[in-house]
Amino acid sequence: MPPRRRDRHDRGLRGPLAWPPVPAMTSRRQRFDEAVLDALHAVEQRLRDDLPPLELAVEDVPPSDPAPWEDGVALGRLFPAQGELPARLVVYRRPVEAHAREHGETVAVVHQVVAEQIAQMLGIDPDEVL
Repeated sequence: MPPRRRDRHDRGLRGPLAWPPVPAMTSRRQRFDEAVLDALHAVEQRLRDDLPPLELAVEDVPPSDPAPWEDGVALGRLFPAQGELPARLVVYRRPVEAHAREHGETVAVVHQVVAEQIAQMLGIDPDEVL
């Protein structure tokens, strides 16, 4: 028997409610990743040639062993370059989302975390990066 192409009311099969290009189909994780990329792009535009090679990563939560200089839960962490490996900036999604109440605030906190970590790497004031 061939697959049924009509439902019991003789209508066609229904598809998904929203197609992938629609914002309703993007998850919170995807929106967060886009916010991190936008923040890095804004910093790259601001600093142009002063920014050394940098890897960017997003993780859900920080490791359970905080660095000695960190108080509380880390929102982001910068791992300095080692030999051939470039510096690595990690932004932690769950603490940032918990710190902000809505998506607009999340974007602002992400921009602030990225700017602070890159400013620390370059040894400049974070206001110069924002």
